[in-house]
Amino acid sequence: MQLDTQFVGDAAEQPEQTLILGDNHPNDAQLHERTLSEEQAWRGNFLDVRSVRAELPNGHIATRDIVRHPGAAAVVALTSAGKIVLVRQYRTALDRVTVEIPAGKLDPGEDPQVCAERELLEETGFKAGEMRYLTTIAPACGYTDELIHIFMATHLSFAGATPDEDEFVNVDLVPLSELIDAVLDGKIEDAKTIVGALACDAIAHRLSQDMDA
Repeated sequence: MQLDTQFVGDAAEQPEQTLILGDNHPNDAQLHERTLSEEQAWRGNFLDVRSVRAELPNGHIATRDIVRHPGAAAVVALTSAGKIVLVRQYRTALDRVTVEIPAGKLDPGEDPQVCAERELLEETGFKAGEMRYLTTIAPACGYTDELIHIFMATHLSFAGATPDEDEFVNVDLVPLSELIDAVLDGKIEDAKTIVGALACDAIAHRLSQDMDA
């Protein structure tokens, strides 16, 4: 492992650093791997598992198992009463019911916001009067290229849920403060829900500070 010497040593002696995003640092090019080949190892309903042979920065060859994913959209839906719309659903991989913000995978070529609006309506019955982009996360970048685009929905109106025939969910309306407490207490494990809740809370605090300024 090669360390960037400007970050080694007593942190108190280092000059103040600014955040540099991935692939933008001058030394990031030294970390890149070169793909030599990629073959399909397994194909499911929508997941595509690939076996990738890659040349490492030191010239060694490694095999990477990568799950190709179409991507997804998720929604932090906030009611006028300050409650978050959550869905409860059984997750086979975990063998238990989880509490999550509404979400679903993208159709081929679909705009993430369109997907977010569709999933919110199908799963919870709510339509958004306003939908704003929050952020995009890579929930498991060690083995999949999945990206989840997270939006915040406000000015909600209820139109009736229309879940898919193989989709079984219950809907909760929970105060944002309770959800944040559950996240900070380690009781929420779903990554998109954690990020969405904290982003929504940060925006609320920022708006409050702007109003007080």
